[in-house]
Amino acid sequence: MLFQFITDYLKHRFTAKSRHGTHSPFVYQLADEVIYDFNEKSEYKNIELQRKKLYNDDSIITVTDLGAGSHLNKNRTKKVSQIAKNALKSPRLAQLIYRLSRHTNPKITIELGTCLGITSAYLSKASPEAEIITIEGCPQTAAVAKKNFNELDLNNIELHVGNFDLILPDIIAGQATLDLVYIDGNHRKDATLNYFKWCLPKVTENSLLIFDDIYWSEGMKEAWEEIKNHPDVTVTVDLFWIGLVYFRKGQAKEHFKLKF
Repeated sequence: MLFQFITDYLKHRFTAKSRHGTHSPFVYQLADEVIYDFNEKSEYKNIELQRKKLYNDDSIITVTDLGAGSHLNKNRTKKVSQIAKNALKSPRLAQLIYRLSRHTNPKITIELGTCLGITSAYLSKASPEAEIITIEGCPQTAAVAKKNFNELDLNNIELHVGNFDLILPDIIAGQATLDLVYIDGNHRKDATLNYFKWCLPKVTENSLLIFDDIYWSEGMKEAWEEIKNHPDVTVTVDLFWIGLVYFRKGQAKEHFKLKF
């Protein structure tokens, strides 16, 4: 599996373009102003300090894994520091998600897969006036995330604990529209496609769906291809680590691979 992942990464690097190879005005602007904006932001500092605290946290928790699990470690009892090092999104990727949120300017953000709450914190800081709804399957992991939210003084996050399949439909039903949905959990083909299909009735031309780990497995690659080909989808951006899905009306259907 690891060999295939590396092969997919190398193939992506050879075939992906930079902003200058992008002929869509929308995607060029997205690349230029959002994806490749590597300037330091003041909001990053405290979150990254919190990440460092997690790297040094040797407390042990019991992990309840309702999804596809980890490629690296299947043990149920883990140190928080181990989870932080293996499961958290890198600063580079978490900060990209922050910028994508700022660009989308959502009123409501839904995140599937809170983990220890670092990416949730970036979503909160990106849209301080928005409501951030995040779902985590593991109670003890969620407890660590909640502690991080409190220490970072984040007051716009609503944390739900339990099975995505049971919680997400009710959350979606309670929204008039979906502005930003970040799907980072249960990396199975059928589950991913279900989450996508559940979102569809509430998306608008300004909505953004972000799918994490689109090259995680053969199943995830198949799910990503099916999502790209859906008739409601008009623009996708494949950044290897994540895939961006847009529903812009009146725009020709186009798929982009960008280096990141």
